[in-house]
Amino acid sequence: MMAAIAALGGLFLAAFGAATILPFQSEVVFVGLQLGGRWPVWLLVLVASIGNILGAVVNFVMGLYAERFRDRRWFPASGRQLDRAQDWWQRYGLWTLLLSWAPFGDAFTVIAGIMRVPLWQFLALVSVAKTGRYIVLAWATAAAAG
Repeated sequence: MMAAIAALGGLFLAAFGAATILPFQSEVVFVGLQLGGRWPVWLLVLVASIGNILGAVVNFVMGLYAERFRDRRWFPASGRQLDRAQDWWQRYGLWTLLLSWAPFGDAFTVIAGIMRVPLWQFLALVSVAKTGRYIVLAWATAAAAG
């Protein structure tokens, strides 16, 4: 029981961290657990997806408060960079959240917060993207493993 909690908890934490600005990768943990064959794939997809979606929510919340700190010296993005991000968002819009699964997708989730995207829209698009990512990863792993 403790091993299951540790393994699935580790997957959750890896997926959560991978969705934030932290340098985490969840794919290796996911694939390792899938190949281990101890848990059903649907459970791995569920745990990884929830962790990854919640990590994206952290980015969204950071975006909500980013404007407040944009003129601070320590802030990681300049006012010009934030303005460019907002212009970019106005051009390409909400649907870019479907790319939130990609390595550069974390920026989209922060920008969504800056742009005050309604939370339900954010969660719907990010959930599709992040869950789809783990479904494809599970399928590719199964195909490669035979």
